[in-house]
Amino acid sequence: MPTLADADAGTHTGRPPRRTRRSLSEISQNRLAALLLSPTFLALALVIGYPLISAIRQSLYSQGQEFDADGFVVSDEHFVGLSNYADVLSGDRGAAFWNAFANTTFFTITTVAIEVAIGLAMALVMHHALRGRAIVRAGILIPWAVPTAMSGLLWQWIFSSNGIANQLLGQQILWTADGWPAKLAIIIADTWKTAPFIGLLTLAGLQLIPQELYEAARVDGATALQQFRRITLPLVKPVLLVAVLFRVMDVLRMFDLPYILIGSQKQSVQTISILAFNEAGNLHYGQAAAYSTLLFLYVVAVAYAFVRLLGTDLIAETRTIRKDARA
Repeated sequence: MPTLADADAGTHTGRPPRRTRRSLSEISQNRLAALLLSPTFLALALVIGYPLISAIRQSLYSQGQEFDADGFVVSDEHFVGLSNYADVLSGDRGAAFWNAFANTTFFTITTVAIEVAIGLAMALVMHHALRGRAIVRAGILIPWAVPTAMSGLLWQWIFSSNGIANQLLGQQILWTADGWPAKLAIIIADTWKTAPFIGLLTLAGLQLIPQELYEAARVDGATALQQFRRITLPLVKPVLLVAVLFRVMDVLRMFDLPYILIGSQKQSVQTISILAFNEAGNLHYGQAAAYSTLLFLYVVAVAYAFVRLLGTDLIAETRTIRKDARA
C-alpha cells in the first residue's frame, strides 16, 4: 500500500505516484472502451432510440388522415398531451386494451411455463450421451429454425376444421374461430416453435457443469433425482433464467403467430401489438403510438422486476455451489 514517503519519493524523483499512474491507466482504458463501443451505441441509438422517441412524441399528438366534408383525405396533426392515453385506457378502446392486456399476460405466463418445462427436458435429452445424439439435437432444433409466418400457416392447416388435430381427436373443434380453442391453439403452436430455444440455451449451461460433481455425488450414494435437484438445477439456474427473461420479453410482444393463425379481429387472442396494428390500420396513429408506448413500459417493468427479484447475484451463487460441491 503506498505510503506518504513513497508519494514524497515519487515527487522528488519527478515521477507521479503509483496511485496516480494507476488512475491514469484506468482512465485511458475507459476511454478506449468507450471508443470501441461507440459504433454499437450509435447503431442502437438509430435503430432503437430514434423510433422510441418518435413513437412517444407521436402518442402526444392527434395525427392521422381524415375525410373532410367533401370526401377528400386531409392530414391533421395537433398536440393533445395525454389525451390519447386517456382514450385507450377508458371507454370502448379501454375495454379492448384491457382485454388485450389480459391476453398478453395470459400467453406470457402459460407459454413460458410450459416451454421451460419442455425445454429443460429437451436439454437433458440432448445432453445425455446416446447413439445418434447429433440427429436428435438437429430434430429438436428444427421447429425453432422455422420462420414464425411459416409456422403459423402450418398450424393453421393442422387446426383447420378438416385438419389433422380434429381427425386425431375425432371431434369437430373450431380451433381458429374464437374462445378457448383459439387460445389453446396459440399455446400449442408457440410452445412447439420456441421450446427448443429454451432447450438450446439450457444445453449450453449443462455442458459447463463439471462431470466430477456427478461422480462425487454417485460415490456418496445420491440418486438421479437428488443429483438433478442438488447439482443440475442450481448450476443451470443462471442460464435458465436468462432464457426465461428472453422468452418473457418476446411473448409480451407477440404479434405474428396469433395474427396469422387466428386473425387480428378475434378478441380471445388479440394482444397489445395486434391492437396497436389495428389502430394504425384505421389511421389512428396517435392511439396506436399510445398502445405501443404502454406496451414498451410494460415490457420494461416486467424485465426490471424479473432481474431485481430473480436475477440477483446468480453468478456468485453458482460459484458458491460449485465450491461447496467440490469440497
